[in-house]
Amino acid sequence: MNLKEQIENLRAELSQHNYNYYVLSQPTISDFEFDAKLKQLQELEAAHPEYFDPASPTQRVGNDITEGFTQVEHKYPMLSLGNTYSEADITDFYNRVVKGLDGEAFELVCELKYDGTSISLTYINGVLERAVTRGDGKKGDDVTNNVRTIRCIPLKLQGNYPAEFEMRGEILMPWKVFEQLNKEREAQEEPLFANPRNAASGTLKMQNSAIVAKRRLDSYLYYMLGEDLPFESHYECLEAAKGYGFKISDAIRKCKTLKEVFDFIKYWDTERKNLPVATDGIVIKVNSFEQQKRLGYTAKSPRWAIAYKFHAERALTRLREVTYQVGRTGVVTPVANLDPVQLSGTVVKRATLHNADIIESLDLHIDDMVYVEKGGEIIPKITEVAVNERFMFAEKIKFIDKCPECGTPLVRMDGEAAHYCPNEDGCPPQIKGKIEHYVSRKAMNIDGLGSEIIDLLYSKGLIDSIADLYTLRVQDIAMLSGLGEKSGKRIVQSIRETVNVPFERVLYAIGIRYVGETVAKKLVQELHSIDKIADATIEELTSIDEIGESIATSVFNYFREQKHIDLIEKLKSFGLKFEIDLSKKENSTNLLEGKSFVVSGVFENFSRDGIKEAIEINGGKNVSSISSKTDYVIAGANMGPAKKEKAASLGIKIIDEQTFIKMITK
Repeated sequence: MNLKEQIENLRAELSQHNYNYYVLSQPTISDFEFDAKLKQLQELEAAHPEYFDPASPTQRVGNDITEGFTQVEHKYPMLSLGNTYSEADITDFYNRVVKGLDGEAFELVCELKYDGTSISLTYINGVLERAVTRGDGKKGDDVTNNVRTIRCIPLKLQGNYPAEFEMRGEILMPWKVFEQLNKEREAQEEPLFANPRNAASGTLKMQNSAIVAKRRLDSYLYYMLGEDLPFESHYECLEAAKGYGFKISDAIRKCKTLKEVFDFIKYWDTERKNLPVATDGIVIKVNSFEQQKRLGYTAKSPRWAIAYKFHAERALTRLREVTYQVGRTGVVTPVANLDPVQLSGTVVKRATLHNADIIESLDLHIDDMVYVEKGGEIIPKITEVAVNERFMFAEKIKFIDKCPECGTPLVRMDGEAAHYCPNEDGCPPQIKGKIEHYVSRKAMNIDGLGSEIIDLLYSKGLIDSIADLYTLRVQDIAMLSGLGEKSGKRIVQSIRETVNVPFERVLYAIGIRYVGETVAKKLVQELHSIDKIADATIEELTSIDEIGESIATSVFNYFREQKHIDLIEKLKSFGLKFEIDLSKKENSTNLLEGKSFVVSGVFENFSRDGIKEAIEINGGKNVSSISSKTDYVIAGANMGPAKKEKAASLGIKIIDEQTFIKMITK
């Protein structure tokens, strides 16, 4: 077997395993075996770029940068469906079809209506050529690079497929992924996605396809279009599409009577709650393509299909009080405290009210009877007040005007919905929240300082800002309840090691409003030092890619406060990095290009952050955990046995500090 055949055979084998796992949910090999084969293919493709294939399974991981989306005209318009919430409307639809077909017999196909973002996939000679969003129905955005990362969408088809055709369906974010994403956003005090549909849509339009790949989007496809389709009916074409490798729902039924349609609706109105993705109704289509053509279209939708929307499950309960939470950045969030009520399988006691505008629009009063739904069936929210059950002298709820924690008058910026407490250096939740953010893994990664210990240190008067961490002594920590000298030494040592944390993480850690990890990296890459960032005008800041006016104004205002300048000076005095070492940047190499490293243990010549910086300066990539895609593990003293064992089981090369130094000093 020659090299090209070996690569093609590996691609075909991995594509089949991908299909078995993501479409059929019936894997036939272990993850370890799959990863080993994928790594083998990656190495072969890297060594022989002349055999590059965009449909290779190795192209699923996405790129760091996806160019701006271009508009593509749909070959067939993507129309929306007429919606109904009543069985009477379905009966009317059925009767219109009877009339439109002059009493001719017909079949209906009932399918689940998936609650995602619509996509159109074009395949030419069995290869994914283009993926386009619905857009305005006539043209949409080309999101092919992002769609390639969705593992259940085939890049190359199998079987006897048409030479050119289009598949349409929904891109979805599974419930589990959605919940985890919102937890991460909540921790960063970023706005939560209201539902998986919004999250999927936002993800699909991201400019970084590598991040899209990490979001683990799913997809179900439900319609085939083309000039030379394998069958004359919709249901049979979908069955054929399964054989080509597409993920087609099993929740599809051919019906000949209205009773069968209503039975299908009744069954799935309950059973859909057990699905891993969101659904919001049932789509009913005439099966025959020829009959679809005869029935035709209105200006907005086909006459041969209709969507029945499920009613959102809601419950009636009493609003007892509204309390207010203060976040790390000072944002004040109102929370409705309710009489416990059962909703979608869980007991709901609280619901978010988001901001003052929501409270006002609902016209909430104390002891109101309120209807509660789960937004996207996850986040409880109040949708309506049963006004006819309101007490005559009930007290209207007014958003507070002072911070519930420190009493400072709240402010609301122009164009923003949220109120926030401006007393960032005197408001306890903000002080502790900033310290918790500072010590977090993605910021300074200070080991052993959790929220409970931070709370203890704050209550004892030992810390009042992030700068105070650097004056902590071992005995200060050791005397706290439940801790001892060993914990104190570990925490103090971890604090000392932050002098090696790269500048972009320090900038992210100090907690400037709107400056997340990505923005911090952009600022550091462009301006190189904290002094240049502090001196930059709003115009200079907005000229940086991905920095809009809100972020620029926040950064500019931060450095106009003397207390922030003083904080930076204190942190500088403790030895933290507030600039890029340009000499290192100029001396960067590509010696480690294409190689990924896991760093574990304690080293003689480097701190852990220092060795990671050396990897990046020389073109390598740091990864947090060992997988089959890891090239090297750099092992220092006290490396954990579990990591050694995993590296050995995967055949990953373990090198010591001296070997690494030789690699970068060739």
